[in-house]
Amino acid sequence: MKLIIQALLGFISTLTQKTSSARNAKGQPDKVERINDIKKWEALRLKAYKPTPHDVWTIGYGHTATAKRGMVITEEQAEKLLRKDLAWVRKVIADKVDVPLSQRQYDALASFIFNLGGTNFTSSTLLERINASDMVGAADEFLKWNKQRQNGKLVVLRGLTRRRSHERKLWLEGTV
Repeated sequence: MKLIIQALLGFISTLTQKTSSARNAKGQPDKVERINDIKKWEALRLKAYKPTPHDVWTIGYGHTATAKRGMVITEEQAEKLLRKDLAWVRKVIADKVDVPLSQRQYDALASFIFNLGGTNFTSSTLLERINASDMVGAADEFLKWNKQRQNGKLVVLRGLTRRRSHERKLWLEGTV
């Protein structure tokens, strides 16, 4: 019975993957469809700010690469920066994730990587579990990344806890 259920789930997953957007050679989507999720979590800020006192300068929808104190942009510029930033996120997924992903998994992972950075993701147990095709185990790894170092100590942030729970839920919805 267990083998039948696994085969059925695999078949359904294949159907889901074939009906979604274009995919790369590894069977992964080639774009983030739930950009609005990232926008929601990052929130639009047209003047540079530090999300927490221990953070880096940020502007637009979580853009940090060129943000600096006193910087001001338009909403249109914020949208362009986000789409440009998502290019490096897509590259990290394409380069480091070796298994097929559903669109929901891809979008959950893109949100996670956008917020956390490619280096942290590359050295994470989350990536190890994904590449081992342990999708349920990977889901639980999202929840571990809800802290920020403050004065040498890791502190749980409520906003990160909510974001990671959302990403985990989206990931599991995409895990058939």
